[in-house]
Amino acid sequence: MDVKQAGSSLDSLISSFNTRIAELQQFVIARNMYPASSISDLSEIDSALKGMELQVQKIKDRLREETQAIPKAKKLIEVALRQQTKLKSMSACVPSCLPEIPTSIIQDTSTSVQPEMPKPDSGTESLNLEEPAPREKKGRASPPMWYITRDELDALPSYMKQRLTLDKVNAGINDMAAYAEANAQIIVAPRKKLAENMLDKALELREIARNDVVKGKHFFLEADIKGPALKLDNTGKATLTVLRHLCRITETRIGHHRVIILLKPH
Repeated sequence: MDVKQAGSSLDSLISSFNTRIAELQQFVIARNMYPASSISDLSEIDSALKGMELQVQKIKDRLREETQAIPKAKKLIEVALRQQTKLKSMSACVPSCLPEIPTSIIQDTSTSVQPEMPKPDSGTESLNLEEPAPREKKGRASPPMWYITRDELDALPSYMKQRLTLDKVNAGINDMAAYAEANAQIIVAPRKKLAENMLDKALELREIARNDVVKGKHFFLEADIKGPALKLDNTGKATLTVLRHLCRITETRIGHHRVIILLKPH
């Protein structure tokens, strides 16, 4: 019950009291005129007054409850406003289009299972292609998608950000997460589920994943950058420079590959 409703109820109660008082005055006059018949009328008035007293007490109790609830409501409003501010900040950082990370880039088993190779001679060593794939850990985390904020982009020097927009940079982050997820799936895929043209890449990725600099992290290769948003053009190179400067990625060279590692928020 708000203040206006409480005030309206009190006005109605006061009006009811005034009406009852007027009736009581009339009954007093009537009692003097007809003493024998005034007892029942006075009993009705007494019952009516007791009922009104109960109503007044209920109104007071309700007002007290509402008054006690005001501080809690204020705190709730403050928390909601802070949460709204956070959500607005997050919304401003998210690109307008969020492509889904592919759940699998491995070809269908029915078409990619390779025929079993004949057993090698006793004097022939097994090939590296036959080494078991690393087991995928249960609950493997998804690649980090640490978007940049408007303030971070605006704080960059103009020569660095060039014509980049917030949407372009964050869309590039989506693409990098997709590349890293695809590589992670290739690394843990059993050999029989890999197409023939994926074997060499799988071996290279597994070798890179064992490197101490990369171990346990999500990564992709420069050769993986093929769009749709991030490409190896001037815009793509500027995007990588910005993300490197803002500590979203770090780079290393392993063999002849330029390896880009996705960093998590601190």
